[in-house]
Amino acid sequence: MAQPAELSGQLKQAGQVLLEELTSLHFSPPVAHVYNPLGYAWAPYASYLEKYARTPKRVIFLGMNPGPFGMVQTGIPFGEIRAVREWLGINATVLGPDSQHPRRPILGFGCSRSEVSGRRLWGLFAARFGDPQAFFQEHFVLNYCPLAFLEESGANRTPDKLPAAEKGKLFDACNRHLARFISLLDPKFVIGVGNFAANQARQALANSPVRIESVLHPSPANPAANRDWAGAVSRELERLGVWTSGSR
Repeated sequence: MAQPAELSGQLKQAGQVLLEELTSLHFSPPVAHVYNPLGYAWAPYASYLEKYARTPKRVIFLGMNPGPFGMVQTGIPFGEIRAVREWLGINATVLGPDSQHPRRPILGFGCSRSEVSGRRLWGLFAARFGDPQAFFQEHFVLNYCPLAFLEESGANRTPDKLPAAEKGKLFDACNRHLARFISLLDPKFVIGVGNFAANQARQALANSPVRIESVLHPSPANPAANRDWAGAVSRELERLGVWTSGSR
């Protein structure tokens, strides 16, 4: 078994490989800006791996791609500023990409906006486990795709809306990275936060024995998520056998 520093180092190396592969990709209009926090926010992401990805995990929570006030700012999946700084204990330099949309500036940990999805996700884990070390003993959180796509208006464009040829190259690289990540952390469960992430995991991990399930995405754009999202997801994870009812 890999030593803690060796395991996190291998995961960082996998992230650098993905960064290099994605740097060569090009995306056509209506995409006007592409943010890749694996590059400009590498410092906090590397810190995240060093602190919390030092041992194999039983459960991986997998999101789609960065949100504008979460991972786009902090480099951490679902990385709502306060959760990352105060609960995860990470606060590192974020450089920002060369080309930025004026309505979506990269302010790093100086961003005053709160990412609702990240606040809900990390809030659930904090409420259930208390200490981050207790959560990360068996769990980890990852995004399938590290790129955020912005249209000229500043609107977010999700990866599933890209043209087929662009999606193909992007998803091939993300599939390889996810498969490498899973081979290193060796989980029993991959839980897609939303159906897109679960479906992509099924493609990327078709030859893996890992069990792939999905839970409701916490985005406020999803009406069902605005009615006790934490309670609904906790019950679903207990039903699936990922969590034990009434205990941590």
